[in-house]
Amino acid sequence: MTTPNPASPSGARSASLAPAAPRRRRVAIVGAVAGLGLLTAWPVLTPAIAQLKSDTATIETPYGRAPLSFADLIEKVKPSVVSISVVSTGEKTAENSDPRGLPEGFPDIPEDSPFYEFFKRLPKEFRNAPQTPRPPQQAQGSGFVITPDGFVVTNNHVVEGATKIQVSFDDQEKIDAELIGTDARTDLALLKIKSSKTFPHVKFAEKPVRVGDWAIAVGNPFGLGGTVTAGIVSALGRDIGSGPYDFLQIDAAVNRGNSGGPTFGLDGEVIGVNTAIFSPSGGNVGIAFAVPAKTAVEVIEQLKNKGKVSRGWLGVKIQNVDEDTAAALGLPGAKGALVSEITPNGPASGSGLKVQDTIMQVNEDAIADSRDLARKIADYAPNTTVDVKVWRNNKPESVKVTLGMFPGSTDELAKLEQGKPVEKKEIEKTSLALLGLTVGPTAGENAEGVAITEVEPSSDAAEKGLRAGDIIVQVQGESVGKPGDVAKQIAKVQELGRSAVMLSIKSQDRTRFVAVQLKKELAKEEKKG
Repeated sequence: MTTPNPASPSGARSASLAPAAPRRRRVAIVGAVAGLGLLTAWPVLTPAIAQLKSDTATIETPYGRAPLSFADLIEKVKPSVVSISVVSTGEKTAENSDPRGLPEGFPDIPEDSPFYEFFKRLPKEFRNAPQTPRPPQQAQGSGFVITPDGFVVTNNHVVEGATKIQVSFDDQEKIDAELIGTDARTDLALLKIKSSKTFPHVKFAEKPVRVGDWAIAVGNPFGLGGTVTAGIVSALGRDIGSGPYDFLQIDAAVNRGNSGGPTFGLDGEVIGVNTAIFSPSGGNVGIAFAVPAKTAVEVIEQLKNKGKVSRGWLGVKIQNVDEDTAAALGLPGAKGALVSEITPNGPASGSGLKVQDTIMQVNEDAIADSRDLARKIADYAPNTTVDVKVWRNNKPESVKVTLGMFPGSTDELAKLEQGKPVEKKEIEKTSLALLGLTVGPTAGENAEGVAITEVEPSSDAAEKGLRAGDIIVQVQGESVGKPGDVAKQIAKVQELGRSAVMLSIKSQDRTRFVAVQLKKELAKEEKKG
């Protein structure tokens, strides 16, 4: 069985999950010959057609009747859907590498082709060509506006690694957008359109959907833009191997480029955010997955308020309890989450939790399985103390655990699970946010300057070519050796009323001067403060 995995930052993820970037392809027009069966079927079709024309075969929605036509509904919601264009550094990562395991640059070779295994097993010297700097990569996806002032929801994998983000409506005019925050666990991201206009917008559905409800997807498949497809909600609570959260399954046609786009219900509200497709070929086969509205609302609210999502973390590795495990441990039933490991220096270490404990309840909530535990713990805020009820030595016991914050990256989590300390760099975020930069100390005994560790994709610094790994040697002609030095120089520039700051940047063996504009909005806020 094929399992859905993340694809490239350009569109819907697929099961074989080829990169989702739209590609130029020839359009094949296929004519289906079905005339032979038409005559014999006519007596059966006649009453069905007559029935469709009657009022009893339709359903009334706020925007017209369905399913005879979705036109009124689409006219209402389509103006809020955007196509997203992304420019990234082109650096090759696990997310945008070829998921088929083939050498980079090879064409779409079907997995059932005799050449597939041949190319996949090529020796290293043939697979890994000499590395040359890759030009900036362009990709496309979808999104939708949720507020009149231009907040846009899309997928994390659409904008991941972006140095420039633009959105466009049906009029095709591209407008710059800035990245507010992302959440890799739910594959959601929040953007803000850089404009003072008032935008058409939609809202998330509050009413839970049911299997069989209509599902209308709108998005930008293969860069075509403004495409509408319809189907139904095929299933609820799907596990696609992307963390503890459940996904909707829909059969509305979703393809590469649809990622981040909305799926609407008949009332014009968003029931899900399209994020992945199940497809051995990379194209639509009628199985797509969307982040449910309820999950999206919880994540987007945190991204809007804090720019990130804070989740509780227990610090244990867990597994499901099957009937044999339950019998071996003397459990009354095959429920709960069995603790297989405890993370060194994590929240659970020293709390009294032990390996082979079966977690049956957290506070008043019963635990069904390992995914249920992960979801419930994630719903708590970090530093919350919870009462964990476990099954140990043929009897129930209770353990108090103060939750930590779920690690921000897989690398950080891996280090913690191995018992390794996570290096915490000195970071000056408040003042340097004016530049769209995160910086830290440089490594080495004779190192000079301050290292850029992160560049905000939508910032002027990114547009001027600054990258993580570059070294800030001087600010306004003054040498700097720590993040605080940079912050002091920025404060002086603000006092002088200037709108930009001059940086001396060392990149590899080359030093250059770069004038970076200060963010006007942040500058005003700091002056008020």
